[in-house]
Amino acid sequence: MELFDESSDGMQNILPKEGEVNYFGAIISAVKAKNYREQLLTTIDWQNDVIHMFGKTITTKRKVAWYGDKPYKYSYSNTTKEALPWTKELMELKSKIEEITNESYNSCLLNLYHNGNEGMGWHTDAEKELKKNGTIASMSIGADRKFVFKHKISKEKVALILKNGSLLVMKNQTQDYWLHSLPTTKLVSKPRINLTFRSIIDKKLSSKHAM
Repeated sequence: MELFDESSDGMQNILPKEGEVNYFGAIISAVKAKNYREQLLTTIDWQNDVIHMFGKTITTKRKVAWYGDKPYKYSYSNTTKEALPWTKELMELKSKIEEITNESYNSCLLNLYHNGNEGMGWHTDAEKELKKNGTIASMSIGADRKFVFKHKISKEKVALILKNGSLLVMKNQTQDYWLHSLPTTKLVSKPRINLTFRSIIDKKLSSKHAM
């Protein structure tokens, strides 16, 4: 497994092939990150995630929330969510990330991991509602956590530590060729909030363009 050097300024592609991931490190100060963490913990409508897999209903320990420009529907693991209106803090962070990445986002999926016992298995962010090969900007607030990419065919891995206040950007064909995961660990006792800003396909807008 290759461990990526986290001193990057976001210009370097950390993947060796077939995809593009840029790590910007911390884009806000530790003080601002702490303030945002406290605000997000209290203002976001956190809910335990309910996943339907292999005929079973599983309620996760981690909590999630879904926000956007409109009440977009988003389906994954046989569950569907409807986006809530942006909060002040989410709009602030979205604006900053759009400026850094030179991209626009119309939605955000948030995950709250209470400690290192909670993580995420191998998966891709390639649901049908998302813009194909669209950019996904992932911000971390709170505890530092290890994050790993694994190539679907060669199985080679690239890992890095996502720092408090940091930004990771996945784009182009990354979701086609690479899985990613947040491994569990007994070494982390503090919470981490992950905000993934995305582009949902506006079906009404798409229908107008097709006319």
